[in-house]
Amino acid sequence: MTRVWTSSAGVEIRDLVPAALRRSWVARGHCPDRDLYSLFTAHVRAHPTRTAVVDAAGALDYAGLDAEVRHLAARLAERGLGARDIIAVRVPDGRRAVAAELAVAALGALVLPYPPGHGSRGPASLLARSRARAVIVEHARDALPDTPLPHLEAVFSWGESAHPKGVRLTAPAREPFRPRPVDPEAPARILVSSGSEAEPKMVAYSHNAMAGGRANYLRALACGDPEGMRNLVLVPLASSFGSLGTSVTVAALGATLLVQRAFDPGEALRTLTAHRPTHVFGVPTMLRRLAEAPPPPGEDLRGLRALVSSGAALPEATAALCVRRFGRPVVTVYGSSDGVNCHTAATGLSPETGTGLPDPAVTELRVAPGTGEILARGPMTPLCHVAAPELDLRHRTPDGWVRTGDRGRLDAHGRLHVLGRLRGTVLRGGYTISPAEVEEALAAHPAVAEAACVGVPDEELGERLCACVRQPPGTPALTLRDLTGYLETARGLERRKLPELLLRVTEMPLGPTGKICRRTLTRLAVAGATRPGAPRDRAHPSA
Repeated sequence: MTRVWTSSAGVEIRDLVPAALRRSWVARGHCPDRDLYSLFTAHVRAHPTRTAVVDAAGALDYAGLDAEVRHLAARLAERGLGARDIIAVRVPDGRRAVAAELAVAALGALVLPYPPGHGSRGPASLLARSRARAVIVEHARDALPDTPLPHLEAVFSWGESAHPKGVRLTAPAREPFRPRPVDPEAPARILVSSGSEAEPKMVAYSHNAMAGGRANYLRALACGDPEGMRNLVLVPLASSFGSLGTSVTVAALGATLLVQRAFDPGEALRTLTAHRPTHVFGVPTMLRRLAEAPPPPGEDLRGLRALVSSGAALPEATAALCVRRFGRPVVTVYGSSDGVNCHTAATGLSPETGTGLPDPAVTELRVAPGTGEILARGPMTPLCHVAAPELDLRHRTPDGWVRTGDRGRLDAHGRLHVLGRLRGTVLRGGYTISPAEVEEALAAHPAVAEAACVGVPDEELGERLCACVRQPPGTPALTLRDLTGYLETARGLERRKLPELLLRVTEMPLGPTGKICRRTLTRLAVAGATRPGAPRDRAHPSA
């Protein structure tokens, strides 16, 4: 029988994994069978003075963080919010974002974090489709679209608010917060991912999936000391990758979380010396910029154990640069908001290792015959998509497996090798080109720091491939002929896969989660890359 959770506004969350499987993962110790807030308070009792969060304001210990969480939870409860509500959080990374997410968990409500940023279309869509009953923002003017949202009853913020539904979080609570029991299989967090959909997709995770399966891949990185981890998370905490911050590092593991309000390579390098993180988590572009930045005075890397890359394919050249610069392993994680994490400590060091051995404490992986699609099911598998049954029909099987949309293979040792997306290809005159394959080859060029390939519409052939490259400072400008000659002769790429357009950028445009924004690159390429038959080198001064 399918478990169904229904919000106070009528949004249904269905668990698409058979209940017997869920219970078997608990029985095997893969999931703790406890909710996130009770796990967090156990750490508060065990080590109240341990540092929980380090942000721009300094360090905050577990006791101090819990006091803030209880205050926020009391203020939310005073407005009648509780275990059947969806509450959105759009707060810049820092202790307030962590406390807000934990306060929602303390109520037993379902939290919908999404990163701050420009534009209102995404937030409007998320708030409307989730029917969020409340939103927590730093300032009441932040991220509140003009679109009418009849289900939104309260706007919580730390400052003065002229909003008609505004509630000041700094005001004292009338009564102390008293937590109530929460079902560990109930939904706890919504992960937001743009993916290939027109609107951001929302994926609901239970407490057990976050604190069990999703936390187990971090435990595997911890060298037997998960509570001793000090995780510098460069990606937004509200992103899918960033969910390893509040729910996992703090609530599940009881470790220390280090964050920046916004990604800054220089500040991140100073943090390595000042606060001694054991692990640095970022998308490849962030790690590349970290490795290229000059070392600060007195740099001390003795606390650092590894750099962890996810969110996009890690180019070999970026991994090698990071190893040379920091002298530490680079671990690449194959993961997604749909319930996949796979890695080994050897990944990123040689092509033979692939993405690593699937961990049954995280998720099982198999490859569908015929299509080669990677399917996943295990302790971290989410419940379902939120307010999008059509996505569940497309991405879930009747017995709970997640269709990832990626192609892959398992080698003789059981290691996963990701071969690219089933979709997301460029169709040129009847030929299918994988941008990921061309990007991997481009990234090996010694004069290419970053590369991304996008399709540019073409009346004759449908699409043409445009190579968008950023070069290291001080290197001579590459021409399209330079790149295609290298791809064909040094990398053995077939001629039909060679890019026909070149866009040189001084900086890659990034989306809210820190990954390269391909939509922006496509727009720039359409406007700035010349057509075939003309001089094809066009540099865009800024992206």
